[in-house]
Amino acid sequence: MTEPEPEPKDTPRQIVNRLFDCWMGELNTNLEQLVSAAKNHHHDDNTDDSSLRLLINQSVGHYEDYYKMKSDAADEDIISLFPPSWLTSLEHAFLWMAGWRPTTVIHLLYSKSGIQLEASLTDLIPSFTAGDLGDLSVNQINLVNELQKKTIRQERKISEKMATLQESVADTSMVKLSNAISEMIREEDEDGVNDSDGRVELALEKKTDGLEEVIRMADGLRMETLKAVIAILTPIQAVYFLIAAAELRLRVHDWGLKRDADINS
Repeated sequence: MTEPEPEPKDTPRQIVNRLFDCWMGELNTNLEQLVSAAKNHHHDDNTDDSSLRLLINQSVGHYEDYYKMKSDAADEDIISLFPPSWLTSLEHAFLWMAGWRPTTVIHLLYSKSGIQLEASLTDLIPSFTAGDLGDLSVNQINLVNELQKKTIRQERKISEKMATLQESVADTSMVKLSNAISEMIREEDEDGVNDSDGRVELALEKKTDGLEEVIRMADGLRMETLKAVIAILTPIQAVYFLIAAAELRLRVHDWGLKRDADINS
């Protein structure tokens, strides 16, 4: 009796793509919970604030899960994060170091704050939204401004590190190696080319280690900035901010999927 052939194993890329789909589904569920909490929030209810904090911590933990997933993917193959295979071409166009630019969080806060302030002035939002992002205090605005300056400085350091790493592709060791192997190819020295695989792997390993370090720095700054913004906000303001963040993430991904489908059809 012939043994059945084993089912082919999923590749690391297929696994992480499936995990991302699950993560996006959970993000949508989290969004619904945030929207419900905002609608049912009573501004003077301290008990309500306690439940909001639990929901905020859950939301932040969900983003931390995403970066854990990215970290695991980097351990498997750092190159697969340039760009991440689970994102659409539209999302790829706006990436900074394989993810969103940390200062995007602050721009999102300013945008949502302006929208809610304008809406409250024109009586478009019911009274239960008192204390939303349209009510940022002067002290909060100053803290956000300082955070923005700090984050920009850190972004620049990471960008400079990445630029140095990118330039290292043409350093002396890489040029010598590429020239030596090119000479072997011209001389049809197949054994020499094959024997050079170890040298190539060693040279590229140094570069990919650098890429992994840059990605971890960038992802660390992304989470640090998100947490810093939330720390500046009141619980209900943080809920409104997280709603805006989830909506933007989900809709841009949806638009990207539709665009990719239209192009490939």
